[in-house]
Amino acid sequence: MSRPLVEKDWGHLWVGLFVWITFQVVGPGISFSEESTRFQEWQLLEVKNGKPIPFEEFKPDLLAADVIYIGEEHDTPSHIEAALRVLDVLLSEGREPALAMEMFGWDGQDALDRYIVGKVEVQDQFLQESHWKDNWGGEYEGYEPLVTFAKDHSLSLFGLIPPRSLVKKVRSTGLMKASQDPDMQRWGFDAPISLDDPEYKRVLFEPIEQCHPGFSQKVYQKFYEASIFKDEGMAKVIADYLQRRVGRSQPLVSYTGGGHIQYGVPIPKRVERRLASPIRQVTLYLHAFDPNRESEIGEMIEGGIADYLWLTPMGPDGPQPRCGS
Repeated sequence: MSRPLVEKDWGHLWVGLFVWITFQVVGPGISFSEESTRFQEWQLLEVKNGKPIPFEEFKPDLLAADVIYIGEEHDTPSHIEAALRVLDVLLSEGREPALAMEMFGWDGQDALDRYIVGKVEVQDQFLQESHWKDNWGGEYEGYEPLVTFAKDHSLSLFGLIPPRSLVKKVRSTGLMKASQDPDMQRWGFDAPISLDDPEYKRVLFEPIEQCHPGFSQKVYQKFYEASIFKDEGMAKVIADYLQRRVGRSQPLVSYTGGGHIQYGVPIPKRVERRLASPIRQVTLYLHAFDPNRESEIGEMIEGGIADYLWLTPMGPDGPQPRCGS
């Protein structure tokens, strides 16, 4: 009997689907010059023109942002390194960033707050009280450097994802019925969520039906609703922070799977919709460089995957498979 999928499994599914989605959105036949395809590890690409830029040229955009969305491929240590560099640059330039992570849920926020200020010192206790296994389910050690950095520099650390209990209710009963549950109000999630999002469905959800066939349309629909619910929930955390922060010198660094930021569709556009005044958002997509799949980088650039694409060394598991298989 197969084990139940936890949130990390769905994250891997989205990451694996990314390459397949890109080919569907952009299509084959894109031509890049020989010069433009000489990619390499730790190369930072400005997506709007497809050209590599020094990190120093990226810094002005980074420092001017209200939100920096970093999209990772799970279990890739170089992506943690990249995020730490972004945080370090912000601090060194006098910014006071907060960090928000998909790997922690709302129900672990009290534990995060207490851990940052040293009121919880035992790691096992911290993981238990932050509901790490319930909401993420993967190995903590890979993400520990981000948490440690936040603690060492007294940065606010936020759990982005709604509690898994709420996600499970949406996935099992549908969003409309789950929205009437008292737990939704208890967690402050009483705003209506529109499911009429053709762009979201076309870019991020329809490929799931083709990559993972065999389920009923009812199952696909509930998974679609749960996906929107999670992205809306993460957008809520980010928007709430931006509304209550003191001054614009306190940007938020959002660290999630890449599927939640690609094309600006899942989280960024939902954050914008929740805010009355305009904000500056920067999306940074991290991609483990595989020299045998260079053509996919061209597809990402042509499709406008993010504002910036950072090519990093692959993780210990090698290239991310297509369709999450």
